[in-house]
Amino acid sequence: MSRNRTTTARDVFQRIRDEDIRFVDMKFVDLFGLLQHITYPVEEVEEDVFSKGLGFDGSSVRGFQKINESDMKLLPDASSLFRDPFFDDPTLSVFCDIVDPSGYKPYSRDPRGVARRAERLAQALGFADQVFFGSELEFFLFDDVRYDQTTQHGYYFLDAEGAFWNSGLENGSNLAHRAAQKKSYFAASPVDIYQNIRSKMSTVLQQTGVETDLHHHEVAGGQNEIGFKFGRLMQTADNAIKFKHVIKNVAHRYGKSATFMPKPLFEENGSGMHVHVSLWKDGRNLFYEVNRYADLSEMAIHFIGGVLKHAPALCAFAAPTTNSYRRLVPGYEAPMNLVYSQRNRSACIRIPMFATSPKAKRIEFRTPDPSCNPYLAFSAILLAGLDGVRRGIEPPDPIDEDIYELADTEKGKSIARTPGSLEESIDALEKDHDFLISDGVFPPDLVQTWIDLKREQEIDYIRLRPHPGEFALYYSV
Repeated sequence: MSRNRTTTARDVFQRIRDEDIRFVDMKFVDLFGLLQHITYPVEEVEEDVFSKGLGFDGSSVRGFQKINESDMKLLPDASSLFRDPFFDDPTLSVFCDIVDPSGYKPYSRDPRGVARRAERLAQALGFADQVFFGSELEFFLFDDVRYDQTTQHGYYFLDAEGAFWNSGLENGSNLAHRAAQKKSYFAASPVDIYQNIRSKMSTVLQQTGVETDLHHHEVAGGQNEIGFKFGRLMQTADNAIKFKHVIKNVAHRYGKSATFMPKPLFEENGSGMHVHVSLWKDGRNLFYEVNRYADLSEMAIHFIGGVLKHAPALCAFAAPTTNSYRRLVPGYEAPMNLVYSQRNRSACIRIPMFATSPKAKRIEFRTPDPSCNPYLAFSAILLAGLDGVRRGIEPPDPIDEDIYELADTEKGKSIARTPGSLEESIDALEKDHDFLISDGVFPPDLVQTWIDLKREQEIDYIRLRPHPGEFALYYSV
């Protein structure tokens, strides 16, 4: 079924009858982007559910309600309907908005609601009538994953059959054909042992309405990428959540474990989620203007200026885990330099130059990673860029040289970088969030809840525990 707002409840129930659907699965995400769901037999779902919603306990969802105000409602969005391929009984899944049952007002901390308000703001300001986002989610596939964290021990163990460290494996027959460390990018079979599983993932994604356009092995052992096509902000955020759902479940059925953790392996490249953005009006790409640097319009330059200015605060939503900052370090092609450039992948904002047509002109923000909540990350990026357009913010001059080679020069030392830790990015967000809340897109209580929970549940969780590396450094002091 096509994704458009004209899909009605009647259309949904006609599909239920035509396909002999037995269950309807209501999907949404918590504040941090983790997928949640509730499944109903079709006999329990009436047509008015699309206007009246279904109740759930908001106090049991991270970042939502207190227990004394727990009652909330899920309002399914008929335009997001898809057949879920992972249930034995025929099941339709639908993404839901969240509303307060008192007056049916949109719930302020609903991530989809934030994305909806962000799109509407761009239109209300008159800058654009369409906001397009594309995202590239890299991920790892492992064959054995073990970890634990208790009072007296903490460890993790990962293994991937095709990774370089198994080249000397003596357990049975070793067929070799493994790339060296950090040499797996675009590897072909038999070095690339993931071709068939990625093709299966691509096929299943297509069946759920996510149009894929490529797939390949990435740089690190066990690391993969499957590309899917861009769309409106909300559509791309929905597809990013659907993408993770499909990748994890197909991997599980193949006896593998998929993770979107940004940096699971030491001394290997991490997984990013490069975000592509363009603004359009009356069918015209507003980021394109010929005979300027990288054929970027003044609006695009100011959009970049806003993203770079607010980048430290943006990282709190776009690179939102303590593990994100294991990735944003020198030496691993990490986009940690707060500059823009055509073609240069060492800049945090790149202008893809293989996209030469006016329609394809866009900016690529490379700092985000797939641990983020895409509804909030995309919205924050859009608001930062719009702030740059409204205020005419000029970014630093573009740098087309290899920034890592400039590191020890005066020019290199003057280049600003992303925060060095989640704590630094949360501190930056606490100081710089007016661009998020001034037009009511991000409610102040959402931003404050994000800050509080990140400090209490993640930063302190890591800060208070001994690290395994500390035993190697300090046990015998």
